[in-house]
Amino acid sequence: METAIPRSTEISETLLPEWKDQITIRGLISSALLWNLFCIITHKLNLTNGIIPSLSVAVGLLGFFFIAPKPFTKQEKHCYSESEYYVSLSPINRTHKHKKTKTMSILLYFIALLSIIIIKKIKDSNRNLPPSPLKLPVIGNLYQLRGLFHKCLHDLSKKHGPVLLLRLGFLDMVVISSTEAAEEALKVHDLECCTRPITNVTSKLWRDGQDIGLAPYGESLRELRKLSFLKFFSTTKVRSFRYIREEENDLMVKKLKEAALKKSSVDLSQTLFGLVGSIIFRSAFGQRFDEGNHVNAEKIEDLMFEVQKLGALSNSDLFPGGLGWFVDFVSGHNKKLHKVFVEVDTLLNHIIDDHLKNSIEEITHDRPDIIDSLLDMIRKQEQGDSFKLTIDNLKGIIQDIYLAGVDTSAITMIWAMAELVKNPRVMKKVQDEIRTWIGIKQNEKIEEDDVDKLQYLKLVVKETLRLHPAAPLLLPRETMSQIKIQGYNIPSKTILLVNVWSIGRDPKHWKNPEEFNPERFIDCPIDYKGNSFEMLPFGSGRRICPGIAFAIATVELGLLNLLYHFDWRLPEEDKDLDMEEAGDVTIIKKVPLKLVPVLHH
Repeated sequence: METAIPRSTEISETLLPEWKDQITIRGLISSALLWNLFCIITHKLNLTNGIIPSLSVAVGLLGFFFIAPKPFTKQEKHCYSESEYYVSLSPINRTHKHKKTKTMSILLYFIALLSIIIIKKIKDSNRNLPPSPLKLPVIGNLYQLRGLFHKCLHDLSKKHGPVLLLRLGFLDMVVISSTEAAEEALKVHDLECCTRPITNVTSKLWRDGQDIGLAPYGESLRELRKLSFLKFFSTTKVRSFRYIREEENDLMVKKLKEAALKKSSVDLSQTLFGLVGSIIFRSAFGQRFDEGNHVNAEKIEDLMFEVQKLGALSNSDLFPGGLGWFVDFVSGHNKKLHKVFVEVDTLLNHIIDDHLKNSIEEITHDRPDIIDSLLDMIRKQEQGDSFKLTIDNLKGIIQDIYLAGVDTSAITMIWAMAELVKNPRVMKKVQDEIRTWIGIKQNEKIEEDDVDKLQYLKLVVKETLRLHPAAPLLLPRETMSQIKIQGYNIPSKTILLVNVWSIGRDPKHWKNPEEFNPERFIDCPIDYKGNSFEMLPFGSGRRICPGIAFAIATVELGLLNLLYHFDWRLPEEDKDLDMEEAGDVTIIKKVPLKLVPVLHH
């Protein structure tokens, strides 16, 4: 004899009220999550044709089958009670039918998911992709990237090879860590992989690549590079800024002499960032840090630090379909990105407005800076011009010159001084060379021409760039078509990173690579100008850093002044020099370099 099921139980287990009452927050959340997951998988597997994309809505609607079978609110209880009068089937049959339908739907969903995974495995086996570490579902290789990014990639490459495929969330990235692979990527296939990926951060801060460093490859980029070279980076232009470099170095030496007389330590990291910042500001923007109403060293350095903290990639880049955006929103990344953009844009507007107040004819100084020149070009543009410079282009160029220029030059000088203090033999040798030459010429006034006579100083700079490239991974590239590197297929739209930090420490090409030894470059043809792939501190090919000449001139003259006028020692409280690294896109010395200057007589 069957036990009678209470009427209240039958009604409460019903899961099919009127359709309008089924759309609850639980169903919407479940549907949204399933739809996102399906879209991400199909997008990543390039399953964008045929019936697969049209199934996304159907998969999303499966979320309603995960709604709890019991009503949550009084309104839902009322709907379930009312449904008894409008459904012809008995409550028992309806409940049984729903449970069967729910089980079948879940089964079909996981069969579809399993099929997609199998298809992916088959496709991967036929694509001859580079080796890859073990990936976890959804997050891929993110769990293996703890610590400094370039060092993590260096360690992974030692285990899996110099051409390494990583999956960061749902983003594919190939890392190159050998001279041979770098030459194939940056020389043989330079044209096929010379564009930049547009990420969430670069899209916002650099206005969808309206600059030089992060712009996608095309006619606009070629015109901008040509323009910046003529106005700022050509050999003639770099030499024309010589007087600025000499004057700013004289001011730095004057301040350091005051500290030396007091026998007090100085924060050389801060000093060198200030030196390079003033040189670039005067050369490009026509004023020193302390001369503008809206610009000062502290504000600029804070903004640079905030931009660095944002990094190159965000969750929105790693997890498409809304999931990454949601994580960035909850974590506050989007809010922080918008705040930094507003601050940077406000600063740039102030700089440009100061120049707009006067026309080119009213400029009071003899040497119009790069902003004056570019604003004059914008004024004189005609309707039929094939390329038109915009204010966004101008802002992008300013950001590139300052953010890239200050970081790379100052960081290189900081690491050079740290290595010299740590290696007294090298310090003595380079100082002897400098002081001997200055004594011979019988003029203690340091001039930029003196650098040409100081070959060992140039070797010190080379060795610093080998061991401590300011941007250890350069800037990311993106393949525009499928290419082959070291026998592996690299698909189109793949992000490419070149670990120049790792390449510069490769024992295959460098004897005792961890040792700071400038003599290794004596009679050695390897240089830093992009033609030698054993060291690539400025990159190579079509996306090589255009400011090499300016950066090297700044670094060599700065070190010349520091090493001629002063001897250097650690503060008494510091027994050893901490060489730990920190940073993201650029790598600085984690602990600021504090030294005691001692006047040389």
